[in-house]
Amino acid sequence: MQASVRRLVLYPLGAARLGPVTDLLLRPSPHLLSPRSRTLFSETGIWDKDYRTETRRRVEEWWHPRIMAQWQKDSPEEGQSKKKFYVLSMFPYPSGRLHMGHVRVYTISDTIGHFQRMRGHQVLNPMGWDAFGLPAENAAIERGLDPEEWTKRNIESMREQLDSLGLCFNWDREVTTCLPDYYRWTQYLFIKLFEAGLAYQKEAVVNWDPVDQTVLADEQVDENGCSWRSGALVEQKLLTQWFIKTTNYGKPLLDALADLPEWYGVKAMQANWIGECTGCYFDFKLKVNGKETGETLSAYSSSPETVFGAAYLAILPSHRLLHGSSSVRSVLEKAFQPGRDSLTEVTAHNLFTGHDVPLVISHKDAFDGYLDTVIGAPDCSEEDLSVAKALNLKWITVLKSHEDGTETLINSDEFSGLTREEAFHSITQKAREQKVGGHLTSSKLRDWLISRQRYWGTPIPVVHCGSCGPVAVPEEDLPVTLPKLPSLSGKGASPLESAYDWVNCKCPRCKGPARRETDTMDTFVDSAWYYFRYTDPHNPQRPFERHLADHWLPVDVYIGGKEHAVMHLYYARFLCHFCRDQGLVDHREPFRKLLVQGLIKGQTFKLADSGQYLKKEEIDFTGNEPVALNGGRLEVTFEKMSKSKHNGLDPQEVVQQYGVDTVRLYILYAAPPEQDILWNVKTDALPGVLRWQSRLWQLVTKLRGARQLGDFPNPSLLKKKELTETKRIWQNKNYAIKEVTTHFTEDFLFNAAMSRLMGLTNTLSVRSATVRVVQHSLEFEEALAALIMMTAPMAPHLASELWAGLCQVKNPVSPLLRGGDVLQQPWPTVDPEYLEAPDFVELSVLINNKACGTVTVSVQESKELDLVQKLVLESPLGQKLLRERSIKRAILSPRTALINFLVDE
Repeated sequence: MQASVRRLVLYPLGAARLGPVTDLLLRPSPHLLSPRSRTLFSETGIWDKDYRTETRRRVEEWWHPRIMAQWQKDSPEEGQSKKKFYVLSMFPYPSGRLHMGHVRVYTISDTIGHFQRMRGHQVLNPMGWDAFGLPAENAAIERGLDPEEWTKRNIESMREQLDSLGLCFNWDREVTTCLPDYYRWTQYLFIKLFEAGLAYQKEAVVNWDPVDQTVLADEQVDENGCSWRSGALVEQKLLTQWFIKTTNYGKPLLDALADLPEWYGVKAMQANWIGECTGCYFDFKLKVNGKETGETLSAYSSSPETVFGAAYLAILPSHRLLHGSSSVRSVLEKAFQPGRDSLTEVTAHNLFTGHDVPLVISHKDAFDGYLDTVIGAPDCSEEDLSVAKALNLKWITVLKSHEDGTETLINSDEFSGLTREEAFHSITQKAREQKVGGHLTSSKLRDWLISRQRYWGTPIPVVHCGSCGPVAVPEEDLPVTLPKLPSLSGKGASPLESAYDWVNCKCPRCKGPARRETDTMDTFVDSAWYYFRYTDPHNPQRPFERHLADHWLPVDVYIGGKEHAVMHLYYARFLCHFCRDQGLVDHREPFRKLLVQGLIKGQTFKLADSGQYLKKEEIDFTGNEPVALNGGRLEVTFEKMSKSKHNGLDPQEVVQQYGVDTVRLYILYAAPPEQDILWNVKTDALPGVLRWQSRLWQLVTKLRGARQLGDFPNPSLLKKKELTETKRIWQNKNYAIKEVTTHFTEDFLFNAAMSRLMGLTNTLSVRSATVRVVQHSLEFEEALAALIMMTAPMAPHLASELWAGLCQVKNPVSPLLRGGDVLQQPWPTVDPEYLEAPDFVELSVLINNKACGTVTVSVQESKELDLVQKLVLESPLGQKLLRERSIKRAILSPRTALINFLVDE
């Protein structure tokens, strides 16, 4: 008992600011401090009539290990006949500490997982670790540790934290990207890309982070030209780097978006990032004085059908050929004249047409989009025509205009006579077949730069041979493991350069001396395929068996932050398309539905004059408004949680104070998933959630008490008015099942689902359902059973105890109360004879006489002002528009379905 009392002291710490209801629920009752222990029905068979803080604690302690064990016992196995459901939350970087954003995303995935299991599905809800990357390497440098040791320690800590939150993951499928049994297959996929001509190395002007000493992709540089991670001003550097030719998949990736459901605006972001795929690249070999130099260029054409009419190839003055180690550099430098288009002695041989065209250095600083090499075609561009005439170049006319306004091709080999549209498709298709270009893409899309000059990443499985050039490491020699280094400095060349015995090796092809590639891969490569590995995580022979990946994919619901809307999702989609083309899987798209979740923002207190963020202990909260203790004027806002702003929350402390289920319910109720949550326990959300838990407990207490009265339940004893009550209960139950199921499967508005369950709770409350209805009706019993079952995915511990108490009620009427754990019950279904209309109406909601939306209520409920007001306030519409406004009066129309809230402006 002493231990219990000590733990209880923690709960009231923040309660004084939560309001009277919260304070009541969090304050230990007098008999808690008496010598006798609290009882828990599951342990003692004695039902405690009141739901107090200690009750909640004991409920969670009892059910936590049982729920976790049952989930693992029912782990999905190959060959089960159930329909599959793959719910996936983006795996975390193992920083060592969970934050509230983690709690939100995993609460959502856990809720969906429990729900789908209750619907009879074979559910996969895996977890793993995005474990490579700069943070671990930098932390290791600062502390003089091995990054592997640091990472594994953090993983262990975070796994324990996740378990303490009662989250049911399929831990038997855990993946960790920094382990050789995972990155072996990352290297395998890289080799597949390399063999397909999609992984290549070239000299390029790249973004260099001077603090983290590594290259950044364009997407990792913010609008101010600073690194996304270190914040340093990015420099431009010419380096030889590895790229993946994602531009070859630009058009398929763009077109496939049309077949996906709406992704909360992410589809539009992806489409905008890819751009309109109306052109393509063609490959050229460079020549000087008629002799090939060994240099290859890919040049973009916005009108591929006119490729036979090319007059020149143009590059920018910043092009690598003018600044790197190119064999034609000296020729180009000699010809370059700043400020004007410069004709050079270099020619470019078009591998598709067989024609040679001169290379021109443009006077421009930039072409359209991110291009640095373009084909000049005078027939379709006035600008190209002007350049060709100014330089006195020759070209072939390839377009013939007709009186009806159409154009056909001439002087274009077998494509002559085709319309421009026909030629566009035929020419690009043949170029793809000949592997000399032709892949439709946009002028703004660039290939994926994956080289990183750091240690803690997947080694690129390539060796460089003086005779053979770059050679892929044979598959049987994978993985190429990271060597152990005595120390890391984070400065200068790649740390792997210092591993002499590792770097110097033999060429797999000619067996001569060679050097290993010392760049490692960007961590986005690791996370571009992890959803595949979850389907077959322990396979030592291949990255995954096709039949297992085909069974589970596509992911039914993918949950994560909107900050990954472009890079990660694009790379993952690209790799899935590639794996499909390689015959590794059947699906092109990896994710069916995407659920993006907003931030959880904490309250910040900032001095208006200096912008300094203050800690809570530096503020006086005793008055109506918070005031800085030093007297400065405060700005109070909500911002992304961070240590520097003193507005972070430790999830474990929050859970210890309020309980796992309360935190889960608050997160699900405070806002729709895609919206930000402003964490403020003064708002209605937390007290409302606490009240609702207590009311659910009281409903079970109410039924148990009514059945103790002695009479065996007999529906025939109910009178006309009581039968009307039972019909209303039956209608509300069915409507709740229909609405909640829709919210769980279609729009994921868990807050709306909870509002509907709260509405059903109101219907079953003391005021709404009389004792005789509770005592004798099947409808009350089944409605309460459905209510608890539908609550279970969101608050599994509380619902488990409520179900245990309900199933042991005296003289049960319904076959639903057959025992077993609530999470093992089938999800409730709507009765076939249930008819929606005219039992429910769309109630118009007005605020100060202005229409703001509608809320669905039953006909019976629509007649009661207090009940309608409560339902509106608990609805998503009410939470959004009325939560923080002072309501002076609510007027319910007696003639039409309308309620008008008069509020202070």
